[in-house]
Amino acid sequence: MKHPLKLGIPKGSLQNATIALFRRSGWDINVNGRSYFPEINDETIECAICRAQEMSNYVECGTLDVGLTGKDWIAENESDIHVVCDLVYSKVSSRPARWVLAVPFDSPVQKIEDCKGKKIATEMTNFTRRYFKERNIDVSVEFSWGATEAKAVSGLADAVVEVTETEATIKAHGLRVIHELMQTNTQLIANHDAWKDAAKRSKIEQIALLLKAALHGEKMVGIKMNVPEEKMDEVIGILPSLNAPTVAPLYHTRWFSVEIVVSSDAVRDLIPELMKHGAEGIIEYPLNKVI
Repeated sequence: MKHPLKLGIPKGSLQNATIALFRRSGWDINVNGRSYFPEINDETIECAICRAQEMSNYVECGTLDVGLTGKDWIAENESDIHVVCDLVYSKVSSRPARWVLAVPFDSPVQKIEDCKGKKIATEMTNFTRRYFKERNIDVSVEFSWGATEAKAVSGLADAVVEVTETEATIKAHGLRVIHELMQTNTQLIANHDAWKDAAKRSKIEQIALLLKAALHGEKMVGIKMNVPEEKMDEVIGILPSLNAPTVAPLYHTRWFSVEIVVSSDAVRDLIPELMKHGAEGIIEYPLNKVI
């Protein structure tokens, strides 16, 4: 690759989660103080930090070759970029975030059509205007610099369009959700010219592969156990796994070592069942990546 790949890291709430994801994928990104150009342990990559809201614009114009941003901000900017892959992760949960329409609890507004003639505050103005226009609902959309939920509570707006994962903040401000406009998640995006460059595309595909593997690995664990020969059929019968379990005989015994990869959510119910069916020496261990 003649020139390093220019990688954009989203500034703000996703920055730490993104850096942690890259670390699990094999890249250490070191942010030095207030620098917008962190170091990375890969001489073929140069990093820059910018707001997720602006990322797709910088990737589209070629200032960055590749970056991570939300599906929502790509839609807001109507950016012409190549979406490499979806990456569902956040600072709160592994669920996609949602942009929702919310009103005060005592508002007479019950459905989206009731917003006709109302004032709506949001950070995502372009998308919101298009959304209501496509449904022939005439509204006034105003940009909110922050504390958007408070605009509806204080009477500065009749409703808000805001992003949420759990609705906790919305409910804490005395609002109720009446409509979902879109679901969003982080996406790895690339500049079209960079994607056409064979060397850069290879590097981008490497990044995508390992980021997805790290996210997959975060949801899985390895389980290893010893099982007596006479209990093997029982134990194997209750094992969930990606593929068939790995089985190896223990030296000079009638016991076997059994190893599987399972969803971390299944472990709390699986381990007691394994013990009931004769498994012993059960070990659970985390996985960095699953490909």
